[in-house]
Amino acid sequence: MLVLSDISYSVAGHPLFDHASATIPTGHKVGLVGRNGTGKTTLFRLIRGELALETGTISLPPRARIGGVAQEVPGNEVSLLDTVLAADTERAELMAEESQDAHRIAEVQTRLADIDAWSAEARASAILRGLGFTPEEMQMPCSAFSGGWRMRVALAAVLFAAPDLLLLDEPTNYLDLEGALWLESYLARYPHTVIIVSHDRGLLNRAVGAILHLEDRKLTFYQGNYDAFADTRAARLMAQESEAKKQEARRAHLQSYVDRFRYKADKAKQAQSRLKALARMKPITAPQEAALRAFTFPAPEELSPPIIRVEGGSVGYDGVPVLSHLDLRIDQDDRIALLGRNGEGKSTLSKLLSARLPLLAGKMTTAAKLRVGFFAQHQVEELHVDETPLDHIRRQRPGETPARLRARLGGFGIGAQQAETLVGQLSGGQKARLSLMLATLDAPHLLILDEPTNHLDIESREALVEALTAYTGAVILVSHDMHLLSLVADRLWLVQGGRVAPYEGDLESYRQLLLAPPRPDKPEKPKPAKPKRASRDAILALRSDVRKCEARVTKLNEMRDRLATKLANPELYDNPAEAAVWQKKYAEVMDGLERAEALWMTALEKLEVAEG
Repeated sequence: MLVLSDISYSVAGHPLFDHASATIPTGHKVGLVGRNGTGKTTLFRLIRGELALETGTISLPPRARIGGVAQEVPGNEVSLLDTVLAADTERAELMAEESQDAHRIAEVQTRLADIDAWSAEARASAILRGLGFTPEEMQMPCSAFSGGWRMRVALAAVLFAAPDLLLLDEPTNYLDLEGALWLESYLARYPHTVIIVSHDRGLLNRAVGAILHLEDRKLTFYQGNYDAFADTRAARLMAQESEAKKQEARRAHLQSYVDRFRYKADKAKQAQSRLKALARMKPITAPQEAALRAFTFPAPEELSPPIIRVEGGSVGYDGVPVLSHLDLRIDQDDRIALLGRNGEGKSTLSKLLSARLPLLAGKMTTAAKLRVGFFAQHQVEELHVDETPLDHIRRQRPGETPARLRARLGGFGIGAQQAETLVGQLSGGQKARLSLMLATLDAPHLLILDEPTNHLDIESREALVEALTAYTGAVILVSHDMHLLSLVADRLWLVQGGRVAPYEGDLESYRQLLLAPPRPDKPEKPKPAKPKRASRDAILALRSDVRKCEARVTKLNEMRDRLATKLANPELYDNPAEAAVWQKKYAEVMDGLERAEALWMTALEKLEVAEG
């Protein structure tokens, strides 16, 4: 059980928590929600002990392990699989331990069995596969992958380590739809306590059973998923608003009496009594509400349909097609979601439709005055951190007045203060809003959005849904946010196997398709494939493992022989208690020997496969 008791903490004099308390029962899956900037990430740091509380305490069961995703996995030459395996430090230490003591060796073997060390590689591989890595990629070094993919490795590592308290801060921000759905399913089955900071309604509805709400520097615990929380909280707000109105009426009545009679001798006593009642009256105020910070997309003029037509198209890189036989039509009122696993070509298709990539073959016709707006998640990182939002928009619209430029920024929720703030000091959500504004500045007829909700809080996501619904241009969406897709998209395109085709089912059927276990392949004639030879360093490491395992078996055999000699001495049994002790030691050594031999055989098999 995690107990937060009367905690207070401030940053630069600004209080984030003011005598807040909450209790998280053991084994619960909890979503931590609240507006951007209220202190959710800070709360994680307080729980981990990285920051010191001003008041209160945070308590956990003794020796409870706390885990969270590292900022990024280093770009070293260690393979992805070995990086994940190393996250279970207890297993790694036990595997590397060398001892001459038979009792200790038996303890190590028993503990390795208890933590299921023998299936570790299979479990680590399953997690990496769920997060989008192929078996071949699992053997590649971390240095071969970009920062976003290394974050997936970091997530895989903490999931494999299976801490008693798992803290996840926006884990779906660097996942695609398939990875996000897999994570939902995995977390729902996770055997320990989980706290997730997320603005993804789908994740908060399907993977958690409680919501911890951070608001007004207080923590409130709600049972149920996010939708249940939203309903309960809406009812509470209505009741609180009603009570606030009643109190204001009472306050006005009392104040009116005081104002009229406080200086009249016959009424002064009653007036003073009412004045004291006013002083004792504790104000009822509604909680801080995040205003629905609307997005204001400029409206494009109407073009004759279709705005884009592709016939017999083929697109790819360096003359090698990624997508072929494209036969696509886009009209200005289309709302299209692109589905498909990572690497199938969704980004390639987006680049083609935004004229960032030419056709290799076929024909593509576009409306004469077509304007395309393109937002990709990496564009947020390409903003100039040493410039303000005003500087960014002034570069695009040098002839417009400062008032007009500020109005444009205000239409995307970037207020007067943020407009003059360096981008490097803005929050992730504010940067995303600036990038969205720049992408739609020219009133595009087609807006292509790749993961637009990353860094946006739930209120901002709802505002984006409203803006896209009202938008008069076509929209193409790539997103892991099922809630956004379900409310905006009215057509689904599946990018798979080098083709793009309409998906006839709905999003829920696609979700079930992704979560379904893979069907066994139809029996075919086996095609012997020569396994890829492992690297020299990997083979040397495997040989070292074999030697260690062999040495352990040899030591245990020697101990077994010595103990057998001891037990064969009839005089030992003159003292039954001593005989029982030696028999117990013999049983422990035999058990350890059996496990050590199994480990040795596994190491030999791995070496044999690696050496081809």
